[in-house]
Amino acid sequence: MSQKPYVPEYVGTVTKYVFVDSPNTTPQDVAAAAYEIAKGVMIKETCFGCQITGLPEDVDRIIAHLRVLDPYRIFIKDRGFPPGDARRCRADLGGARPGYLGHEFEMQLARYFSYGLEQTDKMSAAELKKAAGEILPEPEAIDAEIIEQIIAEDK
Repeated sequence: MSQKPYVPEYVGTVTKYVFVDSPNTTPQDVAAAAYEIAKGVMIKETCFGCQITGLPEDVDRIIAHLRVLDPYRIFIKDRGFPPGDARRCRADLGGARPGYLGHEFEMQLARYFSYGLEQTDKMSAAELKKAAGEILPEPEAIDAEIIEQIIAEDK
């Protein structure tokens, strides 16, 4: 079966997925807020939030507006292929898009990211630096002779 060539009807646009995992904000809330300011942008409501397609600056404007709703529990992800792309479209391939299984897995981890974002926002700059130092100690300096030896071996 030969694949029909993809004709990009969304040239110059980006598509972002907006995921919400919150006890306070529903996917419908996110989609409704996006529709309110969607001028010139395609919004598709989904079970996890919404999908936004448009010019990069318009998509960024909407995402900034949505993040205010629940800053620690709204997550953004780039869509790899534009809508309707025959290489990934279920209309051409049949069945559910394989990417949705990945979304489902990622959303199981979202509450951990939310917790971490909230906690780091509550920490002072000194506390953050101390916590980062405990996790990632300062690297030791590399001897210049070792670097010279590596360079010499590479020639």
